[in-house]
Amino acid sequence: MKRTGPTNIYLRLLVSDLRKAYKRYGAPIWKTVAEMLYKPRRRRIVVNVDRIATFTKSGDTVVVPGKVLGGGNIGHPVTVAAWRFSTIARRKIERAGGECITIRELIRRNPVGKNVKIIG
Repeated sequence: MKRTGPTNIYLRLLVSDLRKAYKRYGAPIWKTVAEMLYKPRRRRIVVNVDRIATFTKSGDTVVVPGKVLGGGNIGHPVTVAAWRFSTIARRKIERAGGECITIRELIRRNPVGKNVKIIG
């Protein structure tokens, strides 16, 4: 069967924007994130808050090419960019002093992708 990719139009537009950012700024992180988001839904990444807490320290910026769920706790402020957040995950990250943003917003803030970790 022919691979069709995601049917969600917003996800398709995000992948397109990520590829454009990769070409414009020469930042390979955006190409990697686009490839991870373009996978089928059953293979898309799901990350719990405690995994983010394990691999980050205070003030880090991370991108999750998938969904962030609220399992576990986080005790330090981090900036997390993801395709989607559960309400509990958003609440826990913001309660720790962190910030939940979209991947598009992260591209606007940091177009070259310096000091951004991919967690997935």
